[in-house]
Amino acid sequence: SVPARVGNARGALSSRRAASAARAPRVRPARPARQGLKVEATVSKDNVFAKNPGSLEALNNLTVDSARAGSPPLTSASAPDDFSTMPHKERLKVFSGSAHPELSDEIANYLGMDLGGRVIKKFADGEVYVQIQESIRGCDVFLVQPTCPPNVNDNLMELLIMIDACRRASCRSITCVIPYYGYARADRRTSGRESIAAKLAANLLTEAGATRIVMLDIHSLQTIGYFDIPVDHIYGETVILDYLTSKDFDPDDLVVVSPDVGGVPRARAFAKKLCDAPLAIIDKRRTGHNKAEVMNLIGEVDGKVAIVLDDMIDTGGTICAGAKMLRERGAKEVYACATHAVFSPPAVERLGSGVFTEVIVTNSIPHVPERDFPQLTVLSVGNLLGETIWRVHNDTPVSFNKL
Repeated sequence: SVPARVGNARGALSSRRAASAARAPRVRPARPARQGLKVEATVSKDNVFAKNPGSLEALNNLTVDSARAGSPPLTSASAPDDFSTMPHKERLKVFSGSAHPELSDEIANYLGMDLGGRVIKKFADGEVYVQIQESIRGCDVFLVQPTCPPNVNDNLMELLIMIDACRRASCRSITCVIPYYGYARADRRTSGRESIAAKLAANLLTEAGATRIVMLDIHSLQTIGYFDIPVDHIYGETVILDYLTSKDFDPDDLVVVSPDVGGVPRARAFAKKLCDAPLAIIDKRRTGHNKAEVMNLIGEVDGKVAIVLDDMIDTGGTICAGAKMLRERGAKEVYACATHAVFSPPAVERLGSGVFTEVIVTNSIPHVPERDFPQLTVLSVGNLLGETIWRVHNDTPVSFNKL
């Protein structure tokens, strides 16, 4: 019957429990002590940390529970000489496009590593061919390619094909380092039936497979919002600021000039860092593409050293007209400062006419001897971008160069 079967089952269960209690208790073997985990971070062969205390501090912060592990934090003095065995180092790969190989070499030299091997060539019909010549599976890949003149469209297409090649090679992440972002000025519609090419270029980079963008002095900060992936905006003006600081100007003689109303926030932040100098604004009216008319000057420049700050110099017409007005209003010296030296004709003739004491730019765009003139000074942003790449790779903040 059913009650009989239930009673037999309960009796068997009681017998097994009694037999288990009579046996000796089982002793679990002791677990070995847990070892502290240490995150290995990138260390440059040329001892970058000795020159960058911020990088060394970030590296020490990457050590997880070093006291429990019984190992002190890694320092520049105790770092090993051979970094080839560090897994974290091996996951960093930097590749250069054909637009600006000189800047890519400077970045690689700062990081203490070689550029990744790749083949980039054009077929007879103009199509671009890209092949990555080493394994990048599971690596953090950084592609250095400004989409700059004289071949803006070719450089952009080459970057898209490089992204696709890396994505199909199973890399872990793809960061596009774009010192100069082409189509940045097409960031809004000023009249009907116009394209917003800055948004279109952002969509192309995202859909190609980029996971992060590093930009240098974008024309308008609203362009960052066009991307659906993280964007790190780096300020190239910090390199120019360091150079001007080394000139030992009298702080009472300085005035920072914005060439238009849109550049006021940039000029104000720059002036605050440059001895808290006063600010002047040039009022201009744009009458067409690459055409502008200077209308008025807001601020006092008489007897001052005027620092005209802009993000780029294209044909040079606007900034030269502003410099002439500054001279007429009594400025004793006029310096032109810009991150991007586009220098479309006839910029060289205008800038070298003697209206400026010095024209200070960076090498975000390749510089060629044909664009030289006596007043020109070109500063390198290779170390700035190299430090940014190191910090992005190690998941540390890149706000070290904010104005």
